[in-house]
Amino acid sequence: MTRVDKQSLSERDICTKFITPAVRQAGWDELSQIREQVYFTKGRIIVRGKLVTRGKAKFADYILYYKSNIPIALIEAKDNNHSVGDGMQQGLEYATTLDIPFVFSSNGNAFVFHDRTGQSEKRETELSLNAFPTPEALWRKYRAWKGLAPAQEEIVLQNYHDDASGKEPRYYQRIAINKAIEAIAKSQNRILLVMATGTGKTYTAFQIIWRLWKAKRKKRILYLADRNVLIDQTMVNDFRPFGKTMAKLSTGSKTIEREDGSQVDLPTAMDKKHRRIDTSYEIYLGLYQAITGPEERQKLFKELSPDFFDLIVIDECHRGSAAEDSAWREILDYFSSTTQIGLTATPKETEYVSNIHYFGAPVYTYSLKEGIRDGFLAPYKVVKVHLDVDVAGYRPAKGETDKYGQEIEDRIYNQKDFDRNLVIDERTKRVAHKVSEFLKESGDRFQKTIVFCVDVEHAALMRQALINENPDLVQQNQRYVMRITGDDDEGIAQLGNFIDPEATYPVIVTTSRLLSTGVDAQTCRLIVLDREVGSMTEFKQIVGRGTRVHEDTKKYYFTLIDFRKATNHFADPDFDGEPVQIYEPDENDPVAPPDDVPPSIEGEDSIPPKPSEDERIMVDPEKQDITIPPGGNQPRKYYIHGHEVSVIAERIEYLDEYGKLAGC
Repeated sequence: MTRVDKQSLSERDICTKFITPAVRQAGWDELSQIREQVYFTKGRIIVRGKLVTRGKAKFADYILYYKSNIPIALIEAKDNNHSVGDGMQQGLEYATTLDIPFVFSSNGNAFVFHDRTGQSEKRETELSLNAFPTPEALWRKYRAWKGLAPAQEEIVLQNYHDDASGKEPRYYQRIAINKAIEAIAKSQNRILLVMATGTGKTYTAFQIIWRLWKAKRKKRILYLADRNVLIDQTMVNDFRPFGKTMAKLSTGSKTIEREDGSQVDLPTAMDKKHRRIDTSYEIYLGLYQAITGPEERQKLFKELSPDFFDLIVIDECHRGSAAEDSAWREILDYFSSTTQIGLTATPKETEYVSNIHYFGAPVYTYSLKEGIRDGFLAPYKVVKVHLDVDVAGYRPAKGETDKYGQEIEDRIYNQKDFDRNLVIDERTKRVAHKVSEFLKESGDRFQKTIVFCVDVEHAALMRQALINENPDLVQQNQRYVMRITGDDDEGIAQLGNFIDPEATYPVIVTTSRLLSTGVDAQTCRLIVLDREVGSMTEFKQIVGRGTRVHEDTKKYYFTLIDFRKATNHFADPDFDGEPVQIYEPDENDPVAPPDDVPPSIEGEDSIPPKPSEDERIMVDPEKQDITIPPGGNQPRKYYIHGHEVSVIAERIEYLDEYGKLAGC
C-alpha cells in the first residue's frame, strides 16, 4: 500500500490493518492478551445548575496483558497523518495512571517504544512493525524491574476470581490488588491501602484474599471489622464465593438478604454454649468486640495459637487499630507474626495514633479527588446556614433558669456549647425546619438523609423536631424519621433498610457517630451537619457517606447542609474533595442559587460553561431534579424554651477539587 493510500485511512483502519497484525505476529494472543479501546474511567460528573452531564471517559487504544490481571503494555495509535511518536505523551500519561510500564506509539509505519522501567539501553527508541516485542520479552523486563524470584512470580501470576458476569476490578482496584500481592510475595508483613470511601475497598480486599488463598500462600484468613453490618454484608455479597469455607466469629446465627434479593443464613464459627472457636474453617470474619474484651475470659482470640492465621485484613483501620492501647491493637499484637493489611479511606496521623507508623507508608492511594475526576464518585453542593444565635452566642439574664428550673451559669454560650451544655429548643426546631424545607423545595421528600447530631440525646430531640415538621409523611409511615444510634435497638434494626436502595423507609435518620463511617448508603442524597467535626479524618468519612453514585436512581451528586462551620475543613491543605458550587446571596436575593452560575474556569481540570459534544446528559434540566432550596463538676445541659432563632445568612458553595472557590 502506498503512503498516500495509508494517509487516507482512519485511525481505526490503521489499527486494524497495521498495528494489530504487527502485535499478533509478535506472539500476542488476540483473545486473551490484546484489548482495544479499553475505557478505564467513567467520565467526570459535571453539575451546571440543574443540568448534570458526564464528561468524556478516558480510554487507551490498546492494552496488552501478560495475564488477565497484569496489564504490561499500552499502545497509543494515531492515523498516518501524524508522526510515529505523536501519541507518546498521551500514552505516557495514561500509563502513569494505569501503572503500566511499557508504552508504544504508532501511526502504522513503525512503533516508538518507551520503557518506563529503565531496563532498556535507551529509554525511548523506534522499532519497525515486525520488531514488536514478544510477551515473554516484556515479561522478562517486568520481572527484572519488580525483582521477582520464581516463587514470588507464581503468586503474582495467580488469577483473579471470575464470576462469569464480566465484572472485573477497576483500574485503581487492580493496582491496589497487584501492589498488595507483590508486597506480600516479597514477605512484607504490614501493608496499608488508602482508598476513598465508595471506591470498593471490600471488593479489593476480596480479590487480594482470593488470589493469596488460591495460590496457597495464605490458608487461614481473618477479616476484622467493628460493626455487624460491615461483616454481614461482606459475607453475603463480595465474599460470597468463599462459600462453606467461610464463617463468622459470632455466637448468634442470622439470616441476611443478598444484593440479588435471595436470603442466606450466615454460618458461625463459635459454639454458643461453650463460646469456643471452630477451627475447621479457612476464612473467618469477625467483630473485634466479639473476640475480646476488658476481662481475660472475654479474650477468645487467645484460644488460637499466635500463628493460627496467615493473613489478617483490618477494615476501616483508622478507627483505632493503630493506637497502642486499643482493643484492635491487642489482637494484632497477639498475631504479630501474621501478615496484616490495613484498609482505610482516611489514615489517621496524630500524636497518639499513627496508621503509617504501624503499617508503613501506603503501598497505594486512591483519593476522593481522583474518584470524582474519574467519575466513579459523586461531587456535591454545600449549603452553609448561619443562625443568629450561633453567630452572636447566648448569654442568660441574671438569675435565669431553664425550663426545668435549673439556674443557668452566667457566661456567653457559643456554637460549641449548643446541644452539649445548653439546648435551645427553637434552634433545634429551626434546623429541622430548614432540612424539611430543603426536601419540600426539591420536589422529592423521600431523599435518603442523614442528620449528624452532637450526641444521642440531641439526635432524639432532632428526630422529634423533624417528625413535627413532617406530620403528613409520618402519618403515612412512622419510620419516615428515625434515630439510629448505638443505644437504640429499634433504630439499629432499621439500618439495613436505610442503606437498601429499594427500601423506602426510613427516609431521614438522625445519628451522632454511628453512621459517620463504614456504612454503604448508596442513595444518600442529603447530609446535614449539626455538630462540630474537629477531625479531618472524621470529616472525610462523613463526606464519604454521600459520594457513591447510584445510576438506577439518578443519584449523581449530593448536598451537604452545614450548620456548624464543619466545612471550613475545605480550606485545609489535607482536604482533597470537590464541592462544585459557591453562591452567597445578599439579604434580598433568592436563596436558591441561579442556574447560570458558571463553573470553575481555572486549573488543569477546568470545566467549560456549556457542555461540549463529548459530554453525555445524565439528568435533563427540564425534568425534576434535586436543587438547593431557600433557604459544676460534670458539665450539664440547660434547656432553653421560647428563645426565637432565625437564619441570618445562607451560603451555598461550589468549590473546585482543590477546595478553592470556583471561578476565584
